[in-house]
Amino acid sequence: MLRTSRCLLLSSTNVKDQFRFLNNNNNNIDQWDIFASSKDSPAPKNENNLVDESLRANIRLLGDSLGRTIVHDLGEDFLRKIETIRTYAKRQDNGAQLHNYLRNLPEKHFLPVARAFNQFLQLTNIAEQHHRVHSKRIDDYNRSGANGISLIDVFKHVEKEKNNAKELLYETFSKMRIDLVLTAHPTETIRRTLIRKYDLIEECLGVLEMLNIENDTRSISRTVQRTKERLEELISQAWHTNEFRTEKPSPVDEAKWGFAVIETSLWKALPTFSRNLDHLLLETTGKRLPLYASPIRFASWMGGDRDGNPNVTATVTTEVLLLARWQAAELYISDLENLKDQLSMTKASDELLNLIDDKNAKEPYRVLLKRLIHQTRTTRDWLKAQLDAKTFEIPENTNLIHSYKQLQEPLEICYRSLCENKLNLIANGILLDTLRRLACFGVTLTKLDLRQESTRHTEALEEILSLILPNEEKYSEWNEEKKQTFLLQELVSKRPLIPYRQKWTADTQEVLDTFQIIGRKHSKEALGTYVISMAGQPSDVLIVALFMKEMANGKTLPIAPLFETLDDLDRSSVVIDRLLSIEGYRELINNKQEVMIGYSDSAKDAGQLAAAWAQYRAQERLLEVCQKHSVALTLFHGRGGTVGRGGGPARAAILSQPPGSVNNSIRVTEQGEMIRFKFGLPGLAVLSMEIYASAVLEATLLPMPTLKETWREEMNKLASRAHQTYNSIIRKNPDFVPYFRRITPLNALSQLPLGSRPAKRKQDGGVETLRAIPWIFAWTQIRLMLPAWLGTDDAFDEYLKTNQDGIERLREMTKSWPFFRMYINMLEMVLAKADTDITAYYEQRLIEPNSSMQKLSESLRERLHHIRELVLHITDQKEILERAPQLAHIISLRNLYIEPLHGLQAELMQRNLNKNKNDIPADISRAMMTTMAGIAAGLRNTG
Repeated sequence: MLRTSRCLLLSSTNVKDQFRFLNNNNNNIDQWDIFASSKDSPAPKNENNLVDESLRANIRLLGDSLGRTIVHDLGEDFLRKIETIRTYAKRQDNGAQLHNYLRNLPEKHFLPVARAFNQFLQLTNIAEQHHRVHSKRIDDYNRSGANGISLIDVFKHVEKEKNNAKELLYETFSKMRIDLVLTAHPTETIRRTLIRKYDLIEECLGVLEMLNIENDTRSISRTVQRTKERLEELISQAWHTNEFRTEKPSPVDEAKWGFAVIETSLWKALPTFSRNLDHLLLETTGKRLPLYASPIRFASWMGGDRDGNPNVTATVTTEVLLLARWQAAELYISDLENLKDQLSMTKASDELLNLIDDKNAKEPYRVLLKRLIHQTRTTRDWLKAQLDAKTFEIPENTNLIHSYKQLQEPLEICYRSLCENKLNLIANGILLDTLRRLACFGVTLTKLDLRQESTRHTEALEEILSLILPNEEKYSEWNEEKKQTFLLQELVSKRPLIPYRQKWTADTQEVLDTFQIIGRKHSKEALGTYVISMAGQPSDVLIVALFMKEMANGKTLPIAPLFETLDDLDRSSVVIDRLLSIEGYRELINNKQEVMIGYSDSAKDAGQLAAAWAQYRAQERLLEVCQKHSVALTLFHGRGGTVGRGGGPARAAILSQPPGSVNNSIRVTEQGEMIRFKFGLPGLAVLSMEIYASAVLEATLLPMPTLKETWREEMNKLASRAHQTYNSIIRKNPDFVPYFRRITPLNALSQLPLGSRPAKRKQDGGVETLRAIPWIFAWTQIRLMLPAWLGTDDAFDEYLKTNQDGIERLREMTKSWPFFRMYINMLEMVLAKADTDITAYYEQRLIEPNSSMQKLSESLRERLHHIRELVLHITDQKEILERAPQLAHIISLRNLYIEPLHGLQAELMQRNLNKNKNDIPADISRAMMTTMAGIAAGLRNTG
């Protein structure tokens, strides 16, 4: 349901002029000013210029309010403890006084101290998000300090480079397909309850910035005062709210969170983005974006991703599909009611009058809209009854809405009618907004992808065949050729393979039930792609096609094999080539193939450099194979938020793909906290959509030239050497796994109620069974950032030592090759967030001196120091992020509030080292979780 407590005056996203609104005479205001100098060394002369004054003022305002809230709750003495800790954090003594103070802190203060620093970092993020909307800056990494390339800039570039620019721009956007896939990957540490409060805090900042208090009218002064009081109230509410859920969310809870993002942000942002694009196209080409077109659409894995998550069942998926339709109906009812109120015109076309079957209607648009409202309300009520397992009698002569066309077609008739009667201004108002929403969201909000691990399909078919072919060896023991022959025969056979009345084991029945969902009536618009994780052979795809034939009444979904290990990426083109060589398979997919590239697991498997290069090579080869078979390829990028999971600025990521691989079509996952950072506010969502659209436009119409063969040779050498080092330490050093488990808060991470999915694919085993998110999260918490750089150090070092002109070659690649430039830029950003001194403190508190684990830890810190020196040499800088001073400054300043959390975390880990988790007091466990959440918030990275 749409929030009724929205904005106090007007949306802050439309504000052009920002006003100074804070005149606070509190002498202690700087106690929560993140922009105080981070250490005792003199601040740079241009320090104040690195951070916009409005951002500084907003953080002061929020910090001061938090300080008053803490004093009111815990007293002045406690706030002085916080200020003492912050003062020690500023000193250049390697944290000696800070750590000593925290070691002597009474246990009763651990939780409130952790909460104070965590809350301040959360409020800082709110202020920064608010600032991003107004500065039109979405990406953290910005070397130039400018706002980046806008959509209009790319339009101008296309006009300059292409003779038929107008036709190209119109055709490209008419057919562009960008699918942003919202996933429930457990990297969002903040409760939905707190997210809603934080959104309201951001709205208050917007209201205050709209008010010019120099205009000393009483009404404005009263509004300023009321807004500040509301801000104070919301911060107090946040302080007195538990940061964590009492239990892990269910898959349905996760789906509801995804729907909430659409309801509160994307529902408003999508028409704004479309309207901006529409105006730009009209000005440039003389044509509007077609009504059916939606360059950006949204899909979801929430409630459909069952890979390694036993909590996602066919029953859960069914409930999520019903909930999505119910939420969509609620939103369209509001839209239709608004249209009914405003479309009071009398002039109408014969087409509209014939549709309502009333030539004499005085308000024909309202006649039609009343019918649509009744139809949509009935559909909503029927869906609610389905969810509640209650009966529902559908009124006579009322058709339930199952397809977006049932709303789109009559509303398009309204649109054409208004235009025919020269009421274009009205037609292109809120009616066009609703039509844009229908083109993007349909009546299902998103298309739900289904994902399952390939071994689950194999095990299910093996059980079925053991009944049908009892004398045959197990299906899993067949060679690949035999599997393919059997599966292809069954795909064309008219006889059913699976006995319908047979009772199967729970796991097999669950697989079959999932495919039955695909076959249900009206499922086509609700479902997206079937993703097969850990796909390694053509049979892994054919078996899914067979289950669809058997269980889905002949209905099919696009099938996307997910290649996510180094070996699978290297073999991906061979697998797809063999598939596309099968004529029957090409007919089955209608000459359209989707392939998913896994960034997270490949990086954990091979190291970041080797994985990044394997992903690039795989895309090149997949493109060649699909072109050979005249099959359209859509690449699905399974990126995470962190660099170690393929994260990075969206524009740079898209433009760094192989030339031709982004052919006006791309799918990308948006995961966890990145959904909130990019789409949590309407203004941010509009910016994010414009960035995606402009990047895909540029990659499609202005692709980079093919890379030099010499660069390919260099990358092959670098990746091979990096993988060798990574593998030797991660897999072959016997101390590595014990060290990882001892020095990182991995075990405590499992207590964080982040998501419904277990942290491990299997509950036994080592690092290889650990999912990529906790792998990245754990290293981030101790600031070693190991997954993003390990192996690259030796690769760069050896390359520079063995090639006289090595530095010139690497600099040329950085300057001229978007792929390598993005890799170096992201590596540099990770190194800016890494801190060997902090890692050393964890080592001091948790690792036995002079042990083999301590020596391993020391060697890793030395490696981190060395890669930092190598990157400075390659980029020709004296300091990390020298060319991105604003980001460097903000990272440095945030450390004032992150370092105490690291100190607390290391202390808590040391005290609880050998304790059973049931013996640890609840407040201490909560303090530990709070330090993890605070560090993640401060670094703006979770997993």
